[in-house]
Amino acid sequence: EVSDLKAEDLAKAFEDSGVAAIIVTDIGRDGMKAGVNVELTASLANAVTIPVIASGGVKSSQDIKALRESGAPISGSILGRALYDGDIIPSEALELATC
Repeated sequence: EVSDLKAEDLAKAFEDSGVAAIIVTDIGRDGMKAGVNVELTASLANAVTIPVIASGGVKSSQDIKALRESGAPISGSILGRALYDGDIIPSEALELATC
């Protein structure tokens, strides 16, 4: 269903509920290796104090770099299909995430 509730408003509603983290998944990109939605993930990470984890569409280590370079406090990323398919080398992704 389509909702009028914005993702940022929903995330803010969980600020004081004890949520450990929010996983941000662009379902249009999930499993497609079309590139992570940096703008959406960064926007949510900047809107709340809850740790935000990027998910959906990661295709290469460059997506990890783009998340870091967004300047937003993004706590991590889920590397699904790209990792499984061998498109991401874990040590390279970790290095880019922590530079």
